[in-house]
Amino acid sequence: MRIPAHSVCTAIRDDIVAGVHERGSRLTEEVLARRYGVSRVPVREALRTLEAEGFVVTRRHAGACVAEPTEHEAADLLEMRALLEPLGAARAAQRRTEAHLKVLRGLVRLGQERARGGGGEDLRSLGGWFHETLAQASGSPPLASTLTQLRHKIAWMYAVDAPPSPRESWAEHGAIVDAVARGDGERARAVTALHAERVTAVHRLRFSGTAERVRTSQHAVNMSGPRN
Repeated sequence: MRIPAHSVCTAIRDDIVAGVHERGSRLTEEVLARRYGVSRVPVREALRTLEAEGFVVTRRHAGACVAEPTEHEAADLLEMRALLEPLGAARAAQRRTEAHLKVLRGLVRLGQERARGGGGEDLRSLGGWFHETLAQASGSPPLASTLTQLRHKIAWMYAVDAPPSPRESWAEHGAIVDAVARGDGERARAVTALHAERVTAVHRLRFSGTAERVRTSQHAVNMSGPRN
């Protein structure tokens, strides 16, 4: 596989999220450069960026490795998103453009059609596109960038079960867009907060089994330590 050098970071991140590079595994520049068909320079730059984002850690004697998040860190991400997405929606109500509204309305219309037909993966992709556009409509590049990183990390750490009622979920999306279109920031914030709270309930940790083994191992070490 050959990709443009400027896309190396995205490609490595996507593969980490997809599980191609497993948690804790080493990320050597030579192997990555060969995999993505680029020199080691863009790979090195990509690893620095991914370390700043929290996907990669540098370990003594091992170099760059895929991070191994804890359950607490994973839970924090959902809480952060639940706080920041309503803020983004409130900002979007004040700063959105007609182009943003056109895309958001189109996504809601398509999402509601697919929800009535029972679409699965399509709905998940449309939902991601919806929230990405809503974040961009906030007119705040730092906020939009942070929300994008949160979505990547949550996709990495959590499996997402199908929502119990996709029609209800897309009705909430529609209500968010209606509030944004009216310029009602408080309504946009409130509806988005309720939506985020409900969606959070369908997330489950991908690595809960690993985390449990780590806790068991740590407990065993503590129990076998010196006693007075």
